[in-house]
Amino acid sequence: MSRTNFICLLAGISLLSLAPTAVAQPTSTAAASPARSAAESEHDKLFALFSAADEADMARNPISAIYRGDLRKADTFGDYLQPAYEKQGLKLLKSNLKALKKINRAALNPTDQIAYDVFKQTNEADLTSYTKAISRIEDVLPMNHFTGFHTFYPSFASGDSGAPFRTLLDYENNLKRHVGYAAYLDRVIGRFRKGIALGITETKMTVNNMIGQLDNLINQSSEDSVMFGPAKKFPESISAADQTRLKAAYARTISDVVTPAHVRLRDFLKTEYLPKARDGVGLVHIKGGNTLYAHNIAMMTTLPLSAEEVHSLGLSEVARIRGGMDAIRQKVGFTGTLADFFTHLRTDPKYKAESKDALVQGYYAIGKTVDARIGTLFSTIPKTPLEIRYYEPWREKNEAGGSYDQGLYDPKDPSKTRPGVFYFNTYDLPSRTTPGMETLYLHEGAPGHHFQISLAQENEALPAFMRYGGNTAYVEGWALYAETLYDELGMQTDPYSRFGGLDDEMLRAMRLVVDSGIHAKGWTREQAIKYMLDNSSMGETDATAEVERYIVWPGQALAYKVGQLTFLRLRDKAEKALGDKFDLKDFHAQVLMTGALPMTVMEKKIDNWIAMKLKG
Repeated sequence: MSRTNFICLLAGISLLSLAPTAVAQPTSTAAASPARSAAESEHDKLFALFSAADEADMARNPISAIYRGDLRKADTFGDYLQPAYEKQGLKLLKSNLKALKKINRAALNPTDQIAYDVFKQTNEADLTSYTKAISRIEDVLPMNHFTGFHTFYPSFASGDSGAPFRTLLDYENNLKRHVGYAAYLDRVIGRFRKGIALGITETKMTVNNMIGQLDNLINQSSEDSVMFGPAKKFPESISAADQTRLKAAYARTISDVVTPAHVRLRDFLKTEYLPKARDGVGLVHIKGGNTLYAHNIAMMTTLPLSAEEVHSLGLSEVARIRGGMDAIRQKVGFTGTLADFFTHLRTDPKYKAESKDALVQGYYAIGKTVDARIGTLFSTIPKTPLEIRYYEPWREKNEAGGSYDQGLYDPKDPSKTRPGVFYFNTYDLPSRTTPGMETLYLHEGAPGHHFQISLAQENEALPAFMRYGGNTAYVEGWALYAETLYDELGMQTDPYSRFGGLDDEMLRAMRLVVDSGIHAKGWTREQAIKYMLDNSSMGETDATAEVERYIVWPGQALAYKVGQLTFLRLRDKAEKALGDKFDLKDFHAQVLMTGALPMTVMEKKIDNWIAMKLKG
């Protein structure tokens, strides 16, 4: 499995939405009867391909299937990093594209043509990850402190996330998955060793972070482990005898299987890998890294952009946003420089939260304000509930300021419904400031990730790869676009909260500069952190976590601003073209109700919608 697809799997589960990694050719399609139109016949062929595609994806990625409520292979972890798994992935991608060529796109209706184009572009993009120039690097960098399975799986298995614990079988399946997880960690060691031999390694910073994360897990006793959580609360349907047995089995599996695997990986990283890890933090310090970075830019933004173009765009956006920030500084009567104003916002106690619970209550209040107005902007509201939580202590240090964990809505079985979760970070609470709370909620909660991901999942008219698939530019671009709806939603009504909105927009603009600076221009970690502190009021703890994220996830952070600017440009185009015929609810429905489209496909769809409205 290429690292690009592996990262898509993790990000899709915990932060974004799952991108299809491999799709199978359908075994058969029904012959068209004389009474059926060509469009109907080609539709049937296309959706048979989609159905087979989804089956292949679910079979190969059992954990992502669990997130969707499919438990057919819930007793398996997955064969990630196995050579056979990767060969199968390449074979399936090729067969997908071969099968797609046999379908007459011109005979499809307009909606099916969109699905055809997304499927084609996604599979072609995934196929590029298997080229030697890309895979030779990605294959030997299987894990890092931001996207490694060790940052996700313990929470997944905690009883408060995607894995269900409603039946005795659920509890048994979880124990079996733990064995697969431990075996996976041993395969990670093998990949890292291969990287040492090739001279391709992670950074010393990344390795030290992973060692610290593994120490946090190792230092938990079996019964205090986050993975023991399911054994602390059982449904009534499980007998007392089974509860006693399962408690012992969970403690034993953690102490005898999971923790030793964490120890093996931690010790390998500390004694064998760290001395060989690289000092330079960017891909520019790896032979062939420039090619990989160009690949990542294309994968994440779905647009043909060079690193230099990204860097220049970032510099211009930073300059524009600084102008808006300075206008607010003057408006509130602050007499120092903009840099002084940044320091004031970082350090003044009135911009700090009193406690974690105070932040929770603050976010609930923001949610109520948004809920009161959201119906004026959107014609469809997600049925999946939204929950607000702060990160657990074992993982908070290396997490972002906030994230979203997708939920599940099952109208046929309400017991399977689980909320989407908006997580926010309370690590080093004194360093966290409150002016950006409204923006963070709009991005991670409603109408950001929660709306986009939930509405796609709940739309049963879409093929599964569009309900659950996606690309970073759309997913994160939409969430950043959602931040711009603050005025319509009654947010940022005072200058300081508006400054918080600009500060968050500045973060995404700085990402263009810093990410490309690190991976194409050789910036150091310290240089990148200083740039972020010089151009925003974010605290050093947040700036450090952000920069260390860009180091291990090259190109991903570029997609936010690129996607947002695309959505804003398309809305502006529609408003100018349609005039009085423009309806914001309708525009949002056009954007959201067909899943996360590549930017080029999204633009074509909006152009067709504009043309249709002008005719009608």
